Amino acid sequence: MLIENKVAVITGAARGVGRATALRLAQAGCHVVINYRSSKKHAQQTAKDIESCGVKALAIQGDICDDRFCRELMKTAFQKFGRLDILVNNAGTTVFIPHDDLDQVEPDHWENLFSTNVKAVFQCSRAARPWIEKTGDGEIVNVGSIAGIRGIGSSIPYAVSKGAVHTLTLSLARVLGPNIRMNAIAPGFIAGEWLEEGLGEAFENAKKAREESAILSKVCSPSDVADAIISLITGSDLVTGQVLVCDGGALLAE
Repeated sequence: MLIENKVAVITGAARGVGRATALRLAQAGCHVVINYRSSKKHAQQTAKDIESCGVKALAIQGDICDDRFCRELMKTAFQKFGRLDILVNNAGTTVFIPHDDLDQVEPDHWENLFSTNVKAVFQCSRAARPWIEKTGDGEIVNVGSIAGIRGIGSSIPYAVSKGAVHTLTLSLARVLGPNIRMNAIAPGFIAGEWLEEGLGEAFENAKKAREESAILSKVCSPSDVADAIISLITGSDLVTGQVLVCDGGALLAE
């Protein structure tokens, strides 16, 4: 897909991978709607940085766990810009629980993670469908994780939720074609604020261990993941229903 003068909606776009993806799209001439839930200051800065690329930006606060908001978000994007071409389902959450501590996992953990990581992906995709089809055709990219492939990561509920994202990608790819292509990206360890805050003092050791075990001796940065997302959007229009791993070769080494 050629993305100049196209319109994209990115969920969870105030920081991290969402922000990096928004900037990559803007640099290529795409107008961007960024959704955020609580990071208003960061979202406003991201919007300014997008506009500095010579394109338009719109920051919309709201909770994508609410289906009514998802529908309003996509409708607003279309009404504001007159089209909708791209959706990146980036927003996600987790809880840090050692996998062997089964008793620490509470029912609310499952509900919260699946609501944000899985149900919201479905809701946003469903809400975007009529507006993308009205435009003509487009692309949806979901942010999964190698946790959903290997059953690793910050907690078992998180790994399971990302596995569900991958399955949802396959199911919706069948339903949304031929006008909408749906793919997913499965990043490995991402060196950024999210993991730094979650792992605390253990972050540096965890990062070093992942670097040492990866084939390319590197872990992901938000920009690396953004580049992989953009490659799906701007690459062949015959790719759909695929999960692209971006992990520095960690899956090959373990």
